[in-house]
Amino acid sequence: QVQLVESGGGLVQPGGSLRLSCAASGSIFNFKTMGWYRQAPGKQRELVTRITSGGSTNYADSVKGRFTISRDNAKNTVYLQMNSLKPEDTAVYYCNTVPYAWSWGQGTQVTVSS
Repeated sequence: QVQLVESGGGLVQPGGSLRLSCAASGSIFNFKTMGWYRQAPGKQRELVTRITSGGSTNYADSVKGRFTISRDNAKNTVYLQMNSLKPEDTAVYYCNTVPYAWSWGQGTQVTVSS
């Protein structure tokens, strides 16, 4: 069973930046399209960005131009660089395959507030 461990969240002011990391156990990671999802209070979990095994990326309109997903297959890790953060980015962020197939990790809380 693959385990996902997200980290890097925190409290940041509007306009600030954070870099999230997600470490996955198991070598199968290298062949999977990975994504970052988020769930705000009272809302459904949504996919915000994905990256294929070959490095092609796709972003939701709400984060396009501000967020950048990347991966290091040698480290079984996927990253999310978040710039120009807005209060509406506040959520718990998770990584998983796209479509999701593995058990969810604990997520990492991102709070954007002044």
